[in-house]
Amino acid sequence: MASLCYCINSLLSTNKLTEEKASEEAGESVLCSVLCLSFCVCSALKKGRFWITPDPYHNDDNIQIGREVKISCQVEATPPEELQFSWLKNGRALRSSERMVITQTDPDISPGNTNLDIIDLKFTDFGTYTCVAALRGGAIPEISIDVNISSTTVPPNLTVPRGKSPMAVREGETVELECLVSGKPKPIILWSRADKEAPMPDGSMQTESYDGVLRIVNVSREMSGSYRCQTSQYNGFNVKPREAVIELIVRYPPAVEPVWQEVRQGLGRQVSMNCRVLRAHPSRVLRYEWRLGSRLLHAGTFDSRDDTDYIVRSLAREGYGEYTCDVINEVGPGRCTFLLTGKAYPPEFYYDTYSPLWQNRPRVYGYKLQWTQMNPSAVDRIMAYRLGIRQTGQQRWWEQDIPVEGNIQKGELITHNLTELIRPEAYVVRLTPITRFGEGDSSTRVVTYSAPINPDLKFHCSFEEDPVCMFTQDKNDDFDWTRHSAATRDTKYTPNTGPSGDRSGSKQGFFMYIETSRPRKDGDTARLLSPTFNVAPKNPYSITSPPVYCFSFYYHMYGKHIGSLNAFVKQKGQSTSDAGPVWSLSGNQGDRWRQAKISIHPTASFQVIFEGIRGPGIEGDIAIDDVTLEEGECPDPPSNRMYRACISMVTRP
Repeated sequence: MASLCYCINSLLSTNKLTEEKASEEAGESVLCSVLCLSFCVCSALKKGRFWITPDPYHNDDNIQIGREVKISCQVEATPPEELQFSWLKNGRALRSSERMVITQTDPDISPGNTNLDIIDLKFTDFGTYTCVAALRGGAIPEISIDVNISSTTVPPNLTVPRGKSPMAVREGETVELECLVSGKPKPIILWSRADKEAPMPDGSMQTESYDGVLRIVNVSREMSGSYRCQTSQYNGFNVKPREAVIELIVRYPPAVEPVWQEVRQGLGRQVSMNCRVLRAHPSRVLRYEWRLGSRLLHAGTFDSRDDTDYIVRSLAREGYGEYTCDVINEVGPGRCTFLLTGKAYPPEFYYDTYSPLWQNRPRVYGYKLQWTQMNPSAVDRIMAYRLGIRQTGQQRWWEQDIPVEGNIQKGELITHNLTELIRPEAYVVRLTPITRFGEGDSSTRVVTYSAPINPDLKFHCSFEEDPVCMFTQDKNDDFDWTRHSAATRDTKYTPNTGPSGDRSGSKQGFFMYIETSRPRKDGDTARLLSPTFNVAPKNPYSITSPPVYCFSFYYHMYGKHIGSLNAFVKQKGQSTSDAGPVWSLSGNQGDRWRQAKISIHPTASFQVIFEGIRGPGIEGDIAIDDVTLEEGECPDPPSNRMYRACISMVTRP
């Protein structure tokens, strides 16, 4: 190939007139800019080729005396319009004549081609013909192509050497496919896939070879199949192509599935692992070996099946680990790997908790953390969760274990209250399930603070939304409090008891109440527990002067069988019976809502508890609404001569 690139620089001037009137003396000014353009022109001649066409009117495969023969020459030129050809015979210039017809194809139709037609071939026409290609101006060297026409000029023949088909090779090795070509001149050989329409290893649909050899490096199993070698018209005869086919067989280790799989299972359960052969060459005879670590568990050979199983009847602690199944042929092994573990799956945080954040102290806030457990029955029972929490931007983690009683059901919503969060910081929360195997997979999320709508309100619950401000039912009482509204009340409700609306009088408003109809009995108890509140001392370094809180709520006690309503403040470490009521009221108080306010002085984290006790009959429904907890003393309670409240605060060391 001959090529030349040269660049041309051009200077273009442009005038731009501008008018400036900044002063009386200002006149015309001319702005002259010079633009320099640079562009490159490349000239090249490459891929010089020829072909010989015997007399097309007689379907000849060979040249014969007295018949026509055409010699064609092809060159790729840049620019194509500058290309010109000339012909020589035995080194002497040829001119077109009646017997020697020289033509050049139209560059717009078939650029870069020239033909020499020899009419009525004679013995004296034998010799060496030279096609010379050049570009006008002679800026680059010309290309010359020699074609020998003689009695020994014969069309090609193509064969595959003995023992060269089929060719078997291991995956990753280098292989050479070979076709022997004879004839004069010897043409270029074209290689392609014979069994399917697919590219060759180099990515092209056809690969050229001047010596008849196709060399493939790093053979892969996808390259197995049939390869066609065939003669091309280039540098040879323009006749029907000769071709041959070579079969390539690539041997490779078994391909298996799964290549890697995690298996989670609890102690004492059965575990089955299956390794399946997808393909292999050779595919028989295949052996398999099951191992736990380096210890051989089981070995054998495949029969008619294409898979093998290993079963652990009762999983012991030492049975956890990495199991491998090697499927082996003469080339090598294919491996299935199973990681058998008792780790629990990660918990999945629930992000749709209604009003999860509350503020129970001026400088701290609480957050209702909720989650479900992914596949809780996949491994042993989850005994606890390890809760880790750290302030964003800090490195130190604070950890605590949250015990779990009983079995967790799939989809069960689990709740834990975070109560020591410094306002307005955000926190990273990490939750890790724990089984007797040990720690499982962790999940993390970020808890962020958002200011309450009413910053002066420390805690207020009107029970308008479920889940009722994180109030919970006591599991050790006789029955539960019920969230209710007059609009959703059963039409068969007991008359002459209970409220006809919430504290504000709304039929749609909600409140909590105890239903005293059957099967409830005289003396049955229902307790409702608030979330835990932390004490905020005025002096953060001392608890000798505990803060005071105003605990208030509205109650409705109407009916001839009204029992009792008690309010407790249970501090950390106390039981409900130890705490004693801070407020208590019994009997019918009339069909209206009333408010109770109690000043309390807790010295430790605490909960407020509402206890409803059923009276002697069914007309004894008791309701509460609008529970509030604020820092500071309660104002004087409103005058109320219709009841006698017992107000006390029990503090225990």
